[in-house]
Amino acid sequence: MIEIIKKKIKEENEFNFSETFDIYRHCAVALINDDEVGKDILIHILNSRKKFSSLLDEMLADLVESIGFYPYLKKEDLKLSSTSSKIRQTSNLSLNIHDKYFHEEQKYILDLLNSEKNVIVSAPTSFGKSLLIEEVVASYKYKNIVVIQPTLALLDETRKKLSKYEDGYKIIVRTSQEPSNEKRNLFLLTSERVNEYRNLPDIDFLVIDEFYKLSSKRDDERSDSLNNAFRYILESFNPKFYLLGPNIEGISEGFAEKYNAVFYKTNYSLVSCEEIDLYHDNKGKFGAQGEKKKYKEKVLFELLHSLGGQNSIVYCSSPARARYLSAEFVKFIISKGDVEKNIDLPIIEWISNYVSEDWTLIDCLKHGVGFHDGALQKHLTSSIIDYFNRGVIKALFCTATIIEGVNTTAKNVIFFDSKKGRNTPIDFFDYSNIKGRAGRLMEHYIGRIFNFNPTPKYNRIIIDIPFFEQNPISDEVLININTDDVIYKESDQYRYLSGIPNNERELFCKNSVYIRGQDSLIAKIREDIVECYDLICWDSTPKYRQLEYCLGLAWDYLIKPGENLRPMTKDKIVKVTFDYGINRSVIELVKSNFSYKKKLERYDSWSDQEILDESIRDSFQILRHWFQYKIPKWLLVVNEIQRFVCSEIGVRSGNYTYYASSIESDFVRENLTILAEYGIPRSAIDKIEKYIDKNLNQDLVMKEIIDNRIHDRPEFLSYEREKIVSNYIKRDI
Repeated sequence: MIEIIKKKIKEENEFNFSETFDIYRHCAVALINDDEVGKDILIHILNSRKKFSSLLDEMLADLVESIGFYPYLKKEDLKLSSTSSKIRQTSNLSLNIHDKYFHEEQKYILDLLNSEKNVIVSAPTSFGKSLLIEEVVASYKYKNIVVIQPTLALLDETRKKLSKYEDGYKIIVRTSQEPSNEKRNLFLLTSERVNEYRNLPDIDFLVIDEFYKLSSKRDDERSDSLNNAFRYILESFNPKFYLLGPNIEGISEGFAEKYNAVFYKTNYSLVSCEEIDLYHDNKGKFGAQGEKKKYKEKVLFELLHSLGGQNSIVYCSSPARARYLSAEFVKFIISKGDVEKNIDLPIIEWISNYVSEDWTLIDCLKHGVGFHDGALQKHLTSSIIDYFNRGVIKALFCTATIIEGVNTTAKNVIFFDSKKGRNTPIDFFDYSNIKGRAGRLMEHYIGRIFNFNPTPKYNRIIIDIPFFEQNPISDEVLININTDDVIYKESDQYRYLSGIPNNERELFCKNSVYIRGQDSLIAKIREDIVECYDLICWDSTPKYRQLEYCLGLAWDYLIKPGENLRPMTKDKIVKVTFDYGINRSVIELVKSNFSYKKKLERYDSWSDQEILDESIRDSFQILRHWFQYKIPKWLLVVNEIQRFVCSEIGVRSGNYTYYASSIESDFVRENLTILAEYGIPRSAIDKIEKYIDKNLNQDLVMKEIIDNRIHDRPEFLSYEREKIVSNYIKRDI
């Protein structure tokens, strides 16, 4: 009966008074008998509200109120009839965010947050968990708040959302920013930056978004840093905490009891998702090679074309796959005769000037197609998501970045590839997170997921918290735990760590990378320090042989077993790092990559366009993963170890900090690096540099740009102005 009602709602054009009453009555009965089924019907009603008789709007309002969908009462302008209903609605109005209503489950969690309990929440993607972060911030209840999120893209999204509270908080996004003594402080940081931040003030509220990344069992290389950051803040400050994530069944047994927390799981959602199984409809026809591969792509492209104006995300296993499929889809669009789509965006001029006018992304954007992955520069990913949410881009080819919570307004999600990277299958947890991107609270009542693969088998997800459970636990987490709190003191692992001299243990803890590698590295530097002194002990900018030696040490000793480095090699990392330090140009990096690949036999069958696209992808990957993350960290570790060894034997040490920080900040002047955090392109920062005093505090740089209207000068491209203005100006300028 329920499916018949939903089918009728979908297919009929209009319902008269009697038909409307009948469907509303069935919905009311369903809500009494099985509220999940009743909610599903109600969402379908709201999705097609214009079809129903407005004479029964009060009845509809009562149905919506009965299950606590208070935000939708306001959205649909539905008026409640009874005084008691109006009182309940008013009680769900935010006390701190203007004209914002919580739904029933949000209000329950908010009450938990306002109690003496810490709160750990598992709720669907469309639940609206992040609204509660804003409510806590807007309450001004806490002096110092830390929000830890897994990616810089998520942090940037959060910063933009919370920038309206800048009058009351200093918003800190970099480790070089000092906390304020006059205002409250809001730290928006990755776990790595929490660990690097020196002298955090007394933190009284902590948020960890996507807290499932604490788990050591989900193959996330940043699990160690998140565990260390969480443990450090808990032990140092004992703050209230709020952990949030999707589709989790439980956490390490005993954790909630020890830390006065409540774990709360809910499936409550104001969005419905329909699953459409294309895999079984085409059983035996889909494949990864040959004609089956072509057929699967053809079905995908025809589906996207048929969806027309609806925003759709396609899940792809890797950046290379996302870019390949987006380019192939554009060819499909052109073959259909849709060449009139020639969207002109400011970003295209920027790409032509600062990357390549031949990059396939330009053609994609002109046809309303985009791709999104972790290799792209921050300003590009944020622009592409913005274009998608505004409906300029209709088809977005994404990697696992969508699993990690990038907020989009996608009506449809297409589960096209069945793996993450080359070999890791998408499990039920990942699938649920991908599915959760279909539909959007307050945007789409109903989303759809199109399955091109079998739905992964259900598996119950219990998130282990390694620093608490300690089984399993990495050396990098265990070495930071106080001896009294270590559970398995008789283990070989703990005996090994305990055998490291205290001063070396302290050094290894501070460096926070592969412990056994550091242990071997310190022995190697002790062995080489006399013979290779000139290669080890350099300052400022290294010569080629000095960089080759030091990065070689990092490559040989600091890479954890099983770590995926492809397509990078030991020789290549030295050359690209040294060359980029000289020319500091993405265009030159792309050209170098292109020339290198043209000489390789495996690219003989590739077209110049294909080689160029891969060269650009590799170049951005080098910038994001190697230059802005891996290499600076490696150099600082080698630096600390050589300083330690030099101190032991009484000789002058080297100092790599200037070079390491220069690479990490893309050779941008220190007080302007904050602009990159704000998603402003390097090209614009270079133009801004001559107008900003080098001694101006970084916290005042944006105000200086706005007050003097630097971005209005003729040398700035419209895209560069757009990135400055749209992201950071909240007041009239």
